[in-house]
Amino acid sequence: MTIPDSNFFPFMTDRERLLKVAGNIRQIMSDYLTQCGLKSLVLGISGGIDSALCAALLRPVCLQHNIPLIGRSITIETNPNDEVARSLAVGKSFCTDFQHLDLTETFLVNKKLLVNYDDSHLSKLRQGNMKARMRMMVLYDLAQLNGGMVISTDNYTEFLTGFWTLHGDVGDYAPIMHLWKTEVFHVAKALLDECNDEQRAALQSCIDATPVDGLGISSCDCEQLGAPNYYEVDKLFAAYFAGDQSLENHVLIQRYKKSQYKRSNPISIPRSNL
Repeated sequence: MTIPDSNFFPFMTDRERLLKVAGNIRQIMSDYLTQCGLKSLVLGISGGIDSALCAALLRPVCLQHNIPLIGRSITIETNPNDEVARSLAVGKSFCTDFQHLDLTETFLVNKKLLVNYDDSHLSKLRQGNMKARMRMMVLYDLAQLNGGMVISTDNYTEFLTGFWTLHGDVGDYAPIMHLWKTEVFHVAKALLDECNDEQRAALQSCIDATPVDGLGISSCDCEQLGAPNYYEVDKLFAAYFAGDQSLENHVLIQRYKKSQYKRSNPISIPRSNL
């Protein structure tokens, strides 16, 4: 299993360093757009901090290349009203092409394909996975139509804990994949000063919000992770990777180990073994 190198610790908090990180992400993304000749970027906007930060990071890159930042808020029955409102504010203030789509009716039809579902936690997870994959179908179709690619919004904390849906959250390019969730908040705060009033209000609302996946599985992310907040999750992983063996049986470390197959997807058999 991959262990982060020393560059992952301590968490970045210095504003100058955070702004440099934002600048580096933008430059790397700009170079990639030039290299691949992409004509658009497609971003699913949830109303959470990760997609909001991606929108803030990518808007100037798209403007520089004169290509659209295509954003979609795709809601399905269980998204809270405040989350939907935040997604609309982010999409309208940062994206050059934005729409809100409600796929509840389609989901209720597709839900009938699931066998033996009930009100159990497992069934909620299964339905959440279906919702995430339905959203990704829409985003990839937009990318195909507009000659672009889909942006992944996962952060490093989610990556380690397996707190994402295979083929449902993972896009083509992951600009914040190597930022801890704690750092995602810090980078977002550092970018507030470059925003106009509308953008600042939208981004700040996501910074202030309790992280939730909107899939109807729990009231917040950390409830599913079994931790009080993301900062504590990040600290625990930092201690574990630094060698604290007392954490070996902690529920989060067990999540990390049991979700290894997701980080290795697709698992393949080496030709030398055939």
